[in-house]
Amino acid sequence: MSGAATRHRALLLLGPTGSGKTPLGELIERRGLAGARCLHFDFGANLRRLVERDRPDEHLGRQDLAFLCRVLQSGALLENEQFSIAERVLRSLLAERGAGPDTVIVLNGLPRHAGQADAVDRILDVREVIRLCCTAETVLARIASNVGGDRTGRDDDDPASVRRKLELFEARTAPLIDHYRARGARIATIEVTPAMTAQRMWETLERPEGPV
Repeated sequence: MSGAATRHRALLLLGPTGSGKTPLGELIERRGLAGARCLHFDFGANLRRLVERDRPDEHLGRQDLAFLCRVLQSGALLENEQFSIAERVLRSLLAERGAGPDTVIVLNGLPRHAGQADAVDRILDVREVIRLCCTAETVLARIASNVGGDRTGRDDDDPASVRRKLELFEARTAPLIDHYRARGARIATIEVTPAMTAQRMWETLERPEGPV
């Protein structure tokens, strides 16, 4: 996967915690999008799976797993100098899932800031950003009702943790909209409501006119 000619096409799901990225990504993987085969890469879910498995492999050593555990507990972001860990997780998934040359990679949770975006660009060609917009009140309501069915067993959904993640999202991740717009990516915006399901979001994306 080295070199621009071999980069997979990708789209980025961008939205705060609780906005519905994971259920939407899973649905896009099952059904595709605009006729394309899609592979959903949920970075946070993959980190949680690796930490829970607690077994080093050829991609991640014991020190890496201990570091990722601290990242999950603190809600911190991987900074530029730590991106090699994220890259190894991503490349492992692409190989494990048999991503073909026509597969569209659906990114969820990576990149989280402009530094990571530059690093991801070496691996993937992000041509579209699906922006899930919702207020803090909507996020809290969606998490409380588990509308997407993806919050079960999460130990980081208390109001204080959620608000801290929302602040971090606004400061570090939301600016990626301008980052990708400047690079010519298409920006599709969905206004998320407290009860909006992944099915409704997917239908919005599949409409001929698409979202805003």
